[in-house]
Amino acid sequence: MRLLLDTHALLWWWTNDPKLSDTARRAIADDDNQILVSAVSAWEIATKHRLGKLPHAAQAQDRFNELVAADGFEHLPIGYLHSLKAGAYSNEHRDPFDRMLAAQAELEQAVLVTLDPVFAGFGCRVLW
Repeated sequence: MRLLLDTHALLWWWTNDPKLSDTARRAIADDDNQILVSAVSAWEIATKHRLGKLPHAAQAQDRFNELVAADGFEHLPIGYLHSLKAGAYSNEHRDPFDRMLAAQAELEQAVLVTLDPVFAGFGCRVLW
């Protein structure tokens, strides 16, 4: 199964946070699953760390590539098709990070690993 990690799921995986559900933790740890990490997560971590909303994310920001590689995850770049899809959603949700993750999950045929109920409004498949 292809899984795309929402930013909070990625951070909770890296910090072994108990807020990550057991279902999500097992799916991420399953070697049969392909784990994708979007470039939007790097952008979101850097932005929210700069704004003080993720004060403990300095290591995640500074070592992003190293941490992704160490877990055997794959980077998912943002392409123009992702951008067009994210911008075209009729959903009124304004968060650009969420819109991009929904578009990438849909276009990459991946299940989005997220606790956030907002993604039901985008129609992408989720796992939690």
